[in-house]
Amino acid sequence: MDDQAGVDQTADRELGPIDYIVVEWTGKQPTGEALPHLIDLIDRGIVRLIDIVFITKDADGTVARLEINSLGADFAIFDGAATSLLDDSDLAEAATVIDPGSSAAVLVWENAWAAPFATAIRKGGGQLVASGRIPVNALLAQLDAADAATPAAPTA
Repeated sequence: MDDQAGVDQTADRELGPIDYIVVEWTGKQPTGEALPHLIDLIDRGIVRLIDIVFITKDADGTVARLEINSLGADFAIFDGAATSLLDDSDLAEAATVIDPGSSAAVLVWENAWAAPFATAIRKGGGQLVASGRIPVNALLAQLDAADAATPAAPTA
């Protein structure tokens, strides 16, 4: 809120939807194989990385942050990228979905590609009232089931 003007400026900020993911590597640390794809999305302005934290969960359930420099040279690009948006309670919550003996990355990003659309909605008085994700595996299973249920076209 702009105290001087008494006007809410959030509608004027060009900001896209914000997402987070928790990616688990069962029994090991990340290899960096997906990093070029994430970097490409950032470089092309499709997403803006807001925060990234790597954690590990020991066999006894103890959760700890992994220092980015301990993950190898490929991860050095993210050194200093963390914004402290994710606090210990967020990481503890993320750890509830990963298996003991695993590592995980917790990423928060802005969908920058959608910022102009989202801003126009806010400026027009609209607001997001529902949002969701369809897991890819669930979608593929539904498409496969629909294909299997569709009768084959008659051949001439």
